Amino acid sequence: MNKIKGVGIGLRHRHFKEFIENKPDVPWLEVHTENFFSKDSTSSKYLANIRQNYEISAHCVGMSLGSATLSCPVREQHLQKIKQTIAWLQPAMVSDHLSWSASDGVHYLPDLLPIPYTEEAFEVVTQNINHVQDVLQRQLLVENPSSYLAFVDSTMLEWDFLANLSKITGCGLLLDVNNIFVSAHNHGFDALAYLESIPVEAVKEIHLAGYSIDTIEGQEIYIDTHGQKVYDGVWQLYEKAIERFGAVPTLIEWDTDVPELSVLLDEKRKADAIIVKVLNKQIA
Repeated sequence: MNKIKGVGIGLRHRHFKEFIENKPDVPWLEVHTENFFSKDSTSSKYLANIRQNYEISAHCVGMSLGSATLSCPVREQHLQKIKQTIAWLQPAMVSDHLSWSASDGVHYLPDLLPIPYTEEAFEVVTQNINHVQDVLQRQLLVENPSSYLAFVDSTMLEWDFLANLSKITGCGLLLDVNNIFVSAHNHGFDALAYLESIPVEAVKEIHLAGYSIDTIEGQEIYIDTHGQKVYDGVWQLYEKAIERFGAVPTLIEWDTDVPELSVLLDEKRKADAIIVKVLNKQIA
């Protein structure tokens, strides 16, 4: 049973002191796992203190679940460090992205790169997810990406790829509503159709964040930057997501130009209000 409920926020270094001293009313926090590989680091000691009062979700960025060949699975050294961190942190959930960042076990890129939605890629990701879950001995949540270009070789829709991954591997899905909104705008697909195609029982967590707007060759592109408040269109899509998936644990994610904690708490309250609105509507 998932111990995490309600709306949490991403824990960032500038807010450590406030969570230790003031213990703001937040039901859970999410951290980037790779920032806490050393249990003896100053950051890990702060987190261990905070962990005494808050449930934690561990969000990874370096598994490279979409590594390009079956001969190059998830890097074992990295996976073992994640396992060691999970052992002392005891997070309620562990997640990573539907992306790749490693090539041939030699080259590692500081970005979450997209994969083509093909049968070959599905085989690779399936093997890697199964391996991760075997090593960690727990369910992995896989997050849908934001995207700006589409592979001409893709033979599956993104939402079908994710739904099938969950069915075949037993992984959960971390549904990033902002990423769906961003990609729907950039590619012209129906965000509501995306939600309707995702199996309800697979969704274990939702992310909300802000995006930026850029113009490239005369076309307005939404960029997933995690550096702004959640846009109105994303809030509206989030309400539809709660109507479909229920009161799934939701995270306010803010990674760049991190503001005062009060700004994140205001965003949290907006998400709380939407959950209450939907639940009241369903009861009425």
